[in-house]
Amino acid sequence: MKNPSLQYEQQLWNLGKSLIAGLDEVGRGCLAGPVVMAAVIFEPRKAKKLFSTHLSEVKDSKQLSPKKREQFAKIIRNEALCFAITREENTAIDTLGMAKAVHQAFRTAVFSLPTSPDHILIDAFYIKELNKAIQTPIIKGDEKSFFIASASIIAKVFRDELMQKTHLENPDLHPYRLDKNKGYGTKEHINAILKHGYSYFHRKSFKLKILSHC
Repeated sequence: MKNPSLQYEQQLWNLGKSLIAGLDEVGRGCLAGPVVMAAVIFEPRKAKKLFSTHLSEVKDSKQLSPKKREQFAKIIRNEALCFAITREENTAIDTLGMAKAVHQAFRTAVFSLPTSPDHILIDAFYIKELNKAIQTPIIKGDEKSFFIASASIIAKVFRDELMQKTHLENPDLHPYRLDKNKGYGTKEHINAILKHGYSYFHRKSFKLKILSHC
């Protein structure tokens, strides 16, 4: 599998759109915790330099080791022109449904950027209620776009750290081992839910999915 490139970004730079934001989310398929979105903008010259040097191995966050993700996330946050990280909690997911919660969090991420982007690169779909003319959805974008992959990395590192902290600070959640599974539906996690029931941190609207996989 090829690493992400600057192909999509370069096409937009050639059109005079210098402020490009890459967006991605993590945690959509989890049974507990929030879904987290990140938006990141690099200056063109800085992006090209990072792509060929410190971040030449950047790829979809799921394909990187935790150590590499943390290393890259630090560089991305330090070297980006700006970035924003937002989230929708499990309660919002249960109330709104995943699709609406995801679109809401993406809009918040875009509006939270201190610099407004000229264009948005996003994984797979258009963000509702945002101008389609300034969006380019890319199927498997985190595997193809350097900017989307970068957003994926800082979102993943943020969420993993949040799950670790939540586990440490809440002894009542210890049976679910969120520090280990990060809220995903591992066998150990599902068995803990079946034994102890749902916690306040779980997505209760995912109940049928859990039972159907047991």
